[in-house]
Amino acid sequence: MGESVSFFMGANTPEGFVGYMPESYDPAAGWRVYVIKGGPGTGKSTFMRRILERVTAERDTGAEVIYCSSDPRSLDGVRFPELKTAVYDGTAPHVLEPRYWGACETVVDIGGCADTGLLRAHAKEILAATDTCREHHARCRRFLSTAAALLWDARRTAAACTDTEKVERAAAGIGRREFGGEKGEGREQRRFLSALTPEGETVFYSTLKALCPRLYVVEDEYGAAGPLLLSELRQRALAAGRQLITCFCPLAPTDKIEHLLLPETGVGFTLSNPWHRADFPAYRRIHAARFTDEETLRQKRQRLIFDRRAARELLEEATAAMAEAKAVHDEMERFSVAAMDFTKADALCRRVTEEILAQK
Repeated sequence: MGESVSFFMGANTPEGFVGYMPESYDPAAGWRVYVIKGGPGTGKSTFMRRILERVTAERDTGAEVIYCSSDPRSLDGVRFPELKTAVYDGTAPHVLEPRYWGACETVVDIGGCADTGLLRAHAKEILAATDTCREHHARCRRFLSTAAALLWDARRTAAACTDTEKVERAAAGIGRREFGGEKGEGREQRRFLSALTPEGETVFYSTLKALCPRLYVVEDEYGAAGPLLLSELRQRALAAGRQLITCFCPLAPTDKIEHLLLPETGVGFTLSNPWHRADFPAYRRIHAARFTDEETLRQKRQRLIFDRRAARELLEEATAAMAEAKAVHDEMERFSVAAMDFTKADALCRRVTEEILAQK
């Protein structure tokens, strides 16, 4: 049986929710995607989990299990690369609408199994809970934004003490050894391997270990040399025609790479820092201190300590805001649970599962 691995396809960031579902499949390559629509408590996560269990058991295939950053015990999707098939929760905040309806995407309206009359009878409570949940998420984003600004300041401070030429030389040496010479344009998929959740920061290290037996861990206390090294390695891997999975930092989702995975060759790179320690056996460890003017950095120590301490407190507040949002979301679910006809939903799940299993 193929091995299943875990990712986040989206995450809460200082810029709002950032997600990669639309770019995770190629309609021209024959992908088929089921987009589930339905409110909280309609059973979307259970629907996908049942499909995951049966398909991986009966088709001897692995899967990408996509978890929800707002509730890491819940699923946002399942992806079967060998079958070119995915099942995604297409409701907010990770809205997914068909681009090629019927030809590639199929909308599965699990919400159609609910008694909407019962839901309308509780409209006042549902509206109030939805608005409260939205307010908690907005508060979370404000904390994330301020924490990100402080960490960016620490990163900029450390960058001024970093020998970029030495980083580039190190990347060139690793690239020659691991990727070979230039062979054309590679292919990249984007994911999150970590996310801030109501339970704190969650990192799927099990995925790194499963896909990358030869794992380089970059020890980087201040977040400057490590991301620069991974950015250089990414460019060299793409130039060498490699296929890679690039995982960005949720606090800097456009420019800070935290993990770089090359499953075809079993090579991977990950950052280890005060926010998430990669304290497990690795193929090789690289210490960012070798690229850093430690004496100059020590002179800025008080500023760096302040940035880190304040950012940590803000991230704790962001986590608390997310936990409050989840508590309200859980309360919202009771209305849908009472309104749902789960016998109909189970039949819908079986139909979709049979369609996936029938694919060649």
